[in-house]
Amino acid sequence: MRPVPATTPRGFTLVEVLVALLIMAVIAAMAWQGVDGMVRSRDISAARLEQQLRLQSVIAQWEADLDQVQDSGIVPALQFDGANLRMTRRNAGGLQLVVWSLRGESWTRWTAPPATHVVALQEQWMRSQQLLGNEPEQLKVMTGVSGWQLYFWRGNGWSNAQSTGDVAAPGRDASGSPILRQLLPEGVRLVLTFGEGAPVIGTLTRDLRLGPQSVTP
Repeated sequence: MRPVPATTPRGFTLVEVLVALLIMAVIAAMAWQGVDGMVRSRDISAARLEQQLRLQSVIAQWEADLDQVQDSGIVPALQFDGANLRMTRRNAGGLQLVVWSLRGESWTRWTAPPATHVVALQEQWMRSQQLLGNEPEQLKVMTGVSGWQLYFWRGNGWSNAQSTGDVAAPGRDASGSPILRQLLPEGVRLVLTFGEGAPVIGTLTRDLRLGPQSVTP
């Protein structure tokens, strides 16, 4: 019998090893890109959801303020000058002055302590016209707001909130002198315009009907 020749074991060549490593590197890179894309998408979705919840909370506060508007007969109950909306609202401790403002692309809300005296309310009203935006009571409630506009429902239609409304019965200031007052509108329309990175693309419109009002004695 002839002896069976021994077979020499054959390994991988250097080229085959390099090709295998290259293939595994490509697969790993593709897998990493996929994981990175999913993480980025998750983070973007979470940030967008947080912005949406923030917007809902801010709009709820806006509507709560308007729903509690109360005419004091001393200062305007609702006044818009194009940049600031001042209002007096009912509070457990008295009447509270609230100012919503647009500063840059930040929507802010300023509140004064509840007032129980005419002089205190008038002083707060004067102070609200001199706000700089850095007061401790000034809260930045929303960013990315590039513009806003308000409309009041008077009679049978919407009109610019800066236009003159119907004159109400004269009120009295701290000295007892009569002051001219305007009737509160029946409704308020808010139109917010958003810039880049905001929770809403374009504009957001919210309408709120105001209930019957009586002058606080």
